[in-house]
Amino acid sequence: MRSNLPKIISIHCLLVIICFAPYENIMSQSDLSSPSFNNTLISVDKNIAVSDWSLTASDLGLEGDWSVNMVTLRGGKQEGVKLITMDNGALTFTVIPTRGMSVHTVEKGTLRLAWNSPVKELIHPQFIDLEANGGLGWLDGFNEWMTRCGMEYAGHPGMDNGRMLNLHGRIGNMPASEVEVIVDNEPPHRIRIRGKMNEVYFNGPNLELWTEISAEPGSAAVRFEDQLTNLSQKEQEFMVLYHANFGSPLLEPGSQLYGSIKKVVPFDNFAAEDIHHWNTYGGPINGIAERVYCIYPKADSQGNAHFLLQNSGGDQGVSFSYEVEQLPYFTQWKNQDSDGYVTGLEPGTGFPHNRSIERKYGRVPVLAPGGERVFRIDYLLHTDKNSVTAVRNKLMNEMSTVEISKEVISK
Repeated sequence: MRSNLPKIISIHCLLVIICFAPYENIMSQSDLSSPSFNNTLISVDKNIAVSDWSLTASDLGLEGDWSVNMVTLRGGKQEGVKLITMDNGALTFTVIPTRGMSVHTVEKGTLRLAWNSPVKELIHPQFIDLEANGGLGWLDGFNEWMTRCGMEYAGHPGMDNGRMLNLHGRIGNMPASEVEVIVDNEPPHRIRIRGKMNEVYFNGPNLELWTEISAEPGSAAVRFEDQLTNLSQKEQEFMVLYHANFGSPLLEPGSQLYGSIKKVVPFDNFAAEDIHHWNTYGGPINGIAERVYCIYPKADSQGNAHFLLQNSGGDQGVSFSYEVEQLPYFTQWKNQDSDGYVTGLEPGTGFPHNRSIERKYGRVPVLAPGGERVFRIDYLLHTDKNSVTAVRNKLMNEMSTVEISKEVISK
C-alpha cells in the first residue's frame, strides 16, 4: 500500500466524519451481493486509528439485540492493544486486530472456547521477540482460542535454506493495517469483522491476507473466511495453520474427539505409545510432554471434513467443518501439562514440522503470481445433550473406518 500522508486540515475533516456520521452505508470491500453498512476502524491508507467505538442493531434501524464495540487496552504489555467484541445476541467473541486478527474467546452461556494459558495479558507484538529462546518467542504471547500460523512459513523453529525460522511464523504477531466492520443490508444481516495483514519484505514474499470473522444475529455459529493473495511477480511458498485451542469446560478427563478421518499417525515416538487413545483425553499431569497426532481428513460428497469435540458428559461440544481441498491436513495437539492444560485442533495446509521437512514431503503449497486461496471454517457451539448426540451419531460410522498407524509421521 502506498499513499501520501494527508494534510492536517484533511485529518480534521475526517475526524468530523467519524464522530458525527459513523453509520453511513457504503459498498463493502467484500464480495457481497448487496450494499452493506461499512465502518473503517483502522486504516493505514486513510490514516485512521479509532480508539473506542460501538455499534448496535438500533443504530442501523434493525431489529435484534446485537452489538459490536472496540476498546483500546491499557497498562503493562497489553498497552495499545485493540480489542473488538461482537455480541450477536446468542454468543460473544473477541477479536484482536493488534495480534493478527486472532480470536481470544468465544462464549455462549457456560460454554467457553478458550483455555487457561499462563500468559494472562494480551501481549502487544512490540514486546514479542520471535527469535528468542531458539525461535520459541511466539509462545510469549500465546493465549488465544484461535490464532493463525503462517503465512510464509509455520511449524517448528529451525533452519531452512540457511535461514532461522521461528515457531509458527509471523502472522499472529502482526497488527492489522486495515480493519472494518460490515453489516449486510439483506437479512439475516450477517455481521463481519474484517482485517488485512501483509507479510512482505524486500527480495522476499509479498503476501496479503484478508481475514473475516462473522456471525449472524442470534446464531450459535462463527465463520472464518480468509483470502490469501500472492502480490509478487514470482511464485511463492506458503503455509497456513488454524491453531484453535480448547480448555475447560470442553477439555476434561473423558472428553472425546470425533471426525471424518482417513488416517491417524503419531508425530513422534512418545505419541505412538498412546496411539490407541488418540481421540480420548486424560486429565492434567504435572510435567508430562505433549502428544501430537497427524490426521488425514476424509471429505464428504461436498468436499468437506467434519469434526466434533465434546466434554465427558456429552452435553457440551463444538463442531466444525471445512473444505479438505484447501486445508488437506489436520493436527491434534494434546498438552496434558497442568501448567497450560489444552488441546489444539488445527486444520492446515500441512503438519507442524519445520518448513524444510514439510517441503521434503510435498506439503508446502505454492501460489502463482497473483494467485489466491480462500480458507473457510464454520464452527457451531452445542450447549445441550441432544445437539451433541446428533452430531456425534453422524460421525460414529466415519470413526469405525479410521486407519491407525504406529509408525511416526512420514509422507
